[in-house]
Amino acid sequence: MREVDLSTAQWHKSSYSSGDGGENCVEVAHGVGGVVPVRDSKVPGGPALVIGGAAWEAFIREVAR
Repeated sequence: MREVDLSTAQWHKSSYSSGDGGENCVEVAHGVGGVVPVRDSKVPGGPALVIGGAAWEAFIREVAR
């Protein structure tokens, strides 16, 4: 697996995050070379799960159903 540089990633919380600052959220970053990094919003300096773009699209499609 290739290393993914997340130093310039633009992280976003879900629009469904709670109004209390989004303490129980995940964040995603888009536009990082065909993958979608996902991390715990409480640990922004921690590890990120890097998911392939096609797998992420399939996941979102199923969640929406």
